Amino acid sequence: MTDSRVPYFHVDAFTARALGGNQAAVMMLDAWPDDATLQAIGAENMFAETAFLVPDQTGMADFELRWFTPAVEVAMCGHATLASGHVVLAQDPMRGRVTFSTRKAGVLEVARDGDRYVLSLPAVPTAPGAFDDAVPLLGPGKPIDVWQGDGYNIFHYATADEVLALAPDFKALLRFGDTQFIATAAGSGHASGADIVSRVFVPGGGIDEDAATGSAHAALTPYWASKLGRATFSAHQASARGADFVCRLEGDRVLLGGDCVTVVEGLFRLP
Repeated sequence: MTDSRVPYFHVDAFTARALGGNQAAVMMLDAWPDDATLQAIGAENMFAETAFLVPDQTGMADFELRWFTPAVEVAMCGHATLASGHVVLAQDPMRGRVTFSTRKAGVLEVARDGDRYVLSLPAVPTAPGAFDDAVPLLGPGKPIDVWQGDGYNIFHYATADEVLALAPDFKALLRFGDTQFIATAAGSGHASGADIVSRVFVPGGGIDEDAATGSAHAALTPYWASKLGRATFSAHQASARGADFVCRLEGDRVLLGGDCVTVVEGLFRLP
């Protein structure tokens, strides 16, 4: 890179209001620095995710995309991809979509949908399972269903109030590594009015409770589409910041609709 200053954006994703949803840093690079530098920047930013974009020279997509938490590189991140799409599309109002090639999640797309965006992710399949060692560590209450698949663990509780009452032992959950603990319930009676609610815990990935988790909804969407008997529904992630999704299952893809707000825009000086 010829200049150590790179464009930097702080975006709140899956929210229509600033200081809600999930924070992501989006950084637009000319070429990849070494992985240690990328991880150090992720730790410096201290957001759930920092997204790094580099122009894709292969023709597979518009940009290459990687995501880093403060602790690890992740295989797929939804909110930081939505934030990246927001940044690219905001710079060109005539552009309708942008694609990203990723190392483990394939090609992802963010497209305009009126004043919002739609993010396309691969659906994450889960199947009935059990995680008896983790259930008591999530807090009071007992799930009526546990489904699992490739690092995604869905704990279905009878009511939204049970999900809200969870108080996980994050230190104890660390021993299970970089896996998602997704607590969910039907949204009946919840103030959001959403069809479903969730909370997501990823202490092994450096994030005790995530504010808005697109990848978790790539697992929740096929799960709840089957339970609700319809392909489209609304979802609320009941974190302290709160986040809202429109979820749709289309074959083996999950389409997540949401808003983004740019909070900070400037330059980051690479070391």
